[in-house]
Amino acid sequence: MSSTEDEHLADLKDWWTRNGKPLVTGGLLALVIVFGWQAWQKYQSNQSQGASILYQQLLETTLTPDGKPDAARVSDLAGKLNSEFGGTAYAQYGSLFVAKVAVDSGKLDDAASELKAIVAKPANPALGEIARQRLAQVLAAQDKAAEALKLLEGDADTEFLATREELKGDLLVQLGRTDEANAAYQKAKAALSDEAAVGGLQIKLDDLAKGDA
Repeated sequence: MSSTEDEHLADLKDWWTRNGKPLVTGGLLALVIVFGWQAWQKYQSNQSQGASILYQQLLETTLTPDGKPDAARVSDLAGKLNSEFGGTAYAQYGSLFVAKVAVDSGKLDDAASELKAIVAKPANPALGEIARQRLAQVLAAQDKAAEALKLLEGDADTEFLATREELKGDLLVQLGRTDEANAAYQKAKAALSDEAAVGGLQIKLDDLAKGDA
């Protein structure tokens, strides 16, 4: 190294000693925060886009001549979603799709496993409630209505109250607890508009009334 380079290096070290610390704690730190945040936002955007593409491909597996998803393709895409974007809403929506395919194939244990993982650590409250209600339906199909009913204890957000109470009613009917089932159906009806309250739910209430007659 030449004497000129030595002098330049010495000058640089001296400058850093005098100015480096306040720069790091001041303007440079602000720049690091700004550019770091921008990089994080870009990363998040890329992550979301990548997850969205995989999820779209997952949904497109239903576009077969017979309208049935390709089970192997579903498994592969869902595996990628979970390995690359585990814990995100996209990955968990993918798991809901996998659970549906499993139910359609009669693989209730596999469906329950997918749904339990979401219920244990949902990406958001809505996903948690959807998975909870679907898991309850799977458990009911496995003749585990009492276990399913426990899953639905506690309060639900207003937007999910009607479906939860109707499902509780179905489970209580399965358990032979018709008075409690009627009360649950009435709660479900009260949570709906007059137009929405007619139909399947009213038929269930009428059937219970006939049973009491």
